[in-house]
Amino acid sequence: MQEVLFHTPLLRAVNLSIAVLLGALVGAAYWFGWRSLPRTSGSITAPITGPATITRDARGVPHIAAASWEDALFLQGYATAQDRMWQMDALRRLAGGELAEVVGKTALESDRDARRWRLTRIAEAEERVLTPESRAILAAYARGVNFFLETERGHLPPEFTLLNYDPRPWSVRDSLLVALEMFQTLSSSWREDVNKLHMLQSGDAAKVNFLYPQRTGGEIQPGSNAWVISGAHSADGKPILANDPHLEWSVPGAWHLVHLKAPGLDVTGAALPGVPTVIIGHNRRIAWGVTNLQFDVQDLYLEHIDLRTGQFLFQGQTQQARLERDVIEVKGERPVEIATWVTRHGPIFFSEANRNYAMRWMPAEESTFDFPFLDLNRAANWDDFNAALARFAGPAQNFVYADADSNIGYHATGHLPVRRNCVGDVPVDGASGECEWDGVIPYDQLPHVFNPPSGVIVTANQNPFPADYAWPVNGRFSARYRAQEIRARIESRAQWAPGEMLAVQKDVYSALSDFLAKQVVAAWDKHPGTNSRVAEAVSVLRQWNGQMEKQTAAPLIERLTYNELRKALAERAAPRLATAAQGYETAFLAPEIVERVLRERPADWFPDYDALLVNCLTAAVIEGQKSQGSRVSRWDYGQYMTLKVDNPVIGQLPVIGKYFDIGPVPMSGSANTIKQTSRTLGPSLRMIVDFGDFERSLANITVGESGHVLSRHYRDQWSAYYGGTSFPMQFDRVDASSVLNVQPK
Repeated sequence: MQEVLFHTPLLRAVNLSIAVLLGALVGAAYWFGWRSLPRTSGSITAPITGPATITRDARGVPHIAAASWEDALFLQGYATAQDRMWQMDALRRLAGGELAEVVGKTALESDRDARRWRLTRIAEAEERVLTPESRAILAAYARGVNFFLETERGHLPPEFTLLNYDPRPWSVRDSLLVALEMFQTLSSSWREDVNKLHMLQSGDAAKVNFLYPQRTGGEIQPGSNAWVISGAHSADGKPILANDPHLEWSVPGAWHLVHLKAPGLDVTGAALPGVPTVIIGHNRRIAWGVTNLQFDVQDLYLEHIDLRTGQFLFQGQTQQARLERDVIEVKGERPVEIATWVTRHGPIFFSEANRNYAMRWMPAEESTFDFPFLDLNRAANWDDFNAALARFAGPAQNFVYADADSNIGYHATGHLPVRRNCVGDVPVDGASGECEWDGVIPYDQLPHVFNPPSGVIVTANQNPFPADYAWPVNGRFSARYRAQEIRARIESRAQWAPGEMLAVQKDVYSALSDFLAKQVVAAWDKHPGTNSRVAEAVSVLRQWNGQMEKQTAAPLIERLTYNELRKALAERAAPRLATAAQGYETAFLAPEIVERVLRERPADWFPDYDALLVNCLTAAVIEGQKSQGSRVSRWDYGQYMTLKVDNPVIGQLPVIGKYFDIGPVPMSGSANTIKQTSRTLGPSLRMIVDFGDFERSLANITVGESGHVLSRHYRDQWSAYYGGTSFPMQFDRVDASSVLNVQPK
């Protein structure tokens, strides 16, 4: 009977259908996937001045050797487009407010937001005032991207086919747009100014200002770690520099590793897709890493403006705003027209309760624009390094430095506004003229140090400005905890090898969480309750060492308790905001202030701090039970910190799309650990540079070099990243996996 059934026409038809389906899937995979994989070996001709090679190592990192720096940047544009063309196009569309044109109305609000920032108009203005050398740098890169688009037009990444459009040619302006998008990501602070204003309007001003200090760190945000040690602290007597910038999770990742070599240029490190040169890395003489300075470069002004006419008041006089009109193309829908009034302070950016606020932002202030990174890539010493960075407008960064002569250094960079008669921590009256900007702080007066006696420099977004600094300071600087722990780890031993720095980069000890856990246990011991689950939580915290590790319960108990404590503090400062849409749950409360309240226990905040802590713990246990059950000791912090990063286009395909996403995976770390981690951001790159031997240097991005889902370099770095290991940062000895020879036309 079985043999009869096996040979029935029906079964043959089923088998044939399966074969046809499999064949169709294979054909689709070839057409949409393999067919679009870039050519990385053989020979091509290109409009360059001399023979060149693009050698890719085992992880697909392009090592470009060219006859001139112009050719090197041309080939960087070409190689980056090979790996990341869809990402590059998406980034320029995100910045320019043009995503809805290709993905539909789901991106309309994102496009509206981008148009409010006026990034396209700012990029146009910057392009008009580019220095000749900066224009040449950006133009060389753009020509390389366009050479890829011209020669591979029929073999573009599958995202373009799935969304049914062709990318337009790349331009100098597009690179400026991508850079401006990063600037906006790293410097946006206006929402917290509005939050503080709401709290001041409805609460106790003294308490609100206590929770929102100008010079103390806030909650998790795009941040970074960078440090450098002198040869006195290293095993080989040479400096070691480490950097792990923290950015939003994405697939593909934020960075593209590259090595550029030409006469007078030999540099390797991390580049931004869409922007030429190396942003973080080393050459033969120097190395550098960055963290976000987080100085406030945005102000909101309450404008007394008639939205019908654009007339507004300034110092008792009526002035006329400029009307800018935009049209957002929306795929499958009618275009959307928007109009924006632009005052002397900037565009009307935000409105609520019949109040209209204009945004003043540093990139819109620039009268000239310079791109200093090629000179930074070619710098040979501390003087060259500073000469390049003195021209860097922003986003404001902390740069750490080391060189082959065993020097180490640090310099804050970027154009930081000098405010007249105001702090800039809340929106101000635009008509008064009392909170204007008077230029920027001179570069040589920004915080800096060269060869400090300690032989250690650490920056983790903490406030670098001394208390007696000559210029007014305001910023959302990070809490001291990460910087404090990095320095403690480095000083815990006499000598370090480069690979050992990875253990510091993945450190998940939280001094704040450890402190809070001990406070909670002490409070319970003074006022023990009868709730057995809360008692179980106390028992778990009592044995804890402050490590924010997945697969453990204590970090989750502490985090939920901390959230409840933040709510209590914000409620105490502004009770009427307890149920407001912009209320305490989004308040940007500084962790150090939470610790200070518990240490000092001011009487005007709470009558009984032990009772407060027990109540917060009880509420935390109730909250945690909703998602992780009644056995508190079995809770898993990793489930609370689960990471899931979707491929924005391929990941949306039914059935197969999920295989191209990252996660879900449990994560360790927190806002205040060296390995700063949340569901939205984490370390985007880990780099360690060893001046004793560059071949012992290490570099690892989150996912992989390629954005092509069928490339073997799509996520070949993820396992090492997740496990906290890394790869050699190949420089002189490149393990060639493929070589593309490029001959001049």
